[in-house]
Amino acid sequence: MDPKTTPYLSRRLKMIFLIHFFSLVALLLHNVVPCAGIGEVIYAINAGGDSHIDVHGIKYDADPAQFGVASDYGKSMIIQRVPPQDATIYQTERYDLSSFAYDIPVEDEGDYVLVLKFSEVWFAASGQKVFDVVLNEQHQVISNLDIYEKVGRGSAHDELVPFTITKGKLKVKGEVSTFHGTLMVEFVKGDYDNPKINAIVIMKGSIEDIPKLPPIPGQDLDEEEEDDEDDDDEDSEKIAKQFTKKSGPKVTDPYAADETSFLYPILIAVAVFIPTLFCLCRL
Repeated sequence: MDPKTTPYLSRRLKMIFLIHFFSLVALLLHNVVPCAGIGEVIYAINAGGDSHIDVHGIKYDADPAQFGVASDYGKSMIIQRVPPQDATIYQTERYDLSSFAYDIPVEDEGDYVLVLKFSEVWFAASGQKVFDVVLNEQHQVISNLDIYEKVGRGSAHDELVPFTITKGKLKVKGEVSTFHGTLMVEFVKGDYDNPKINAIVIMKGSIEDIPKLPPIPGQDLDEEEEDDEDDDDEDSEKIAKQFTKKSGPKVTDPYAADETSFLYPILIAVAVFIPTLFCLCRL
């Protein structure tokens, strides 16, 4: 290799490295998202199935129940809205021909969230399986649950029920009852098929501490359509205002875009461009 070309190649390699480095940094900054912690899990079972540790680190014990029917029929299908490694939580279930309940010890006072996990793996229409969920035989926390109507077939669905234990009292949905250290979660049979459950979790904390399922596929499109309709309404209002005689002093538009928001991508581009320009000048 010609010694005269060595410095040139070295500078060019440095330039290429810096370009890729800053591009990678920009990409990482663009895609970084805050990682929220989860609350303290005091109870978790995989109904009708074996033990499992999910992607959030929650350890589900194998189902200890002896009543009803444990089924893994859901393993014949792919479950939507969950990572493949956590599909088993929604593929196995326990159901009964009549009402059934789990008795769960809750020893300490505090705020809790009951997470009930469901998926419809049998029926392909709404109105086929409908049931209620009641706590301690007094508090109906879920009424007429129709899983298919909520999310369709083969899709995960979580019901979150916050409650509080304090001074021997259970407080849930604005109701209060005496609490003796055991939370009875009852799945009440209705007129349409049998009640069921795929997994149960009780976590100390608030709803903000609970890992959430991603949006239902297609839901974002519906929201965008609603936003488009709102935009159309706003455009109609603007047109109407053009033909309306205005009076009084001109007021600054409170909905005008904040120009500072447009400077952020420019600053990023400048931060990446300056080192690159410096390398080019040294060539």
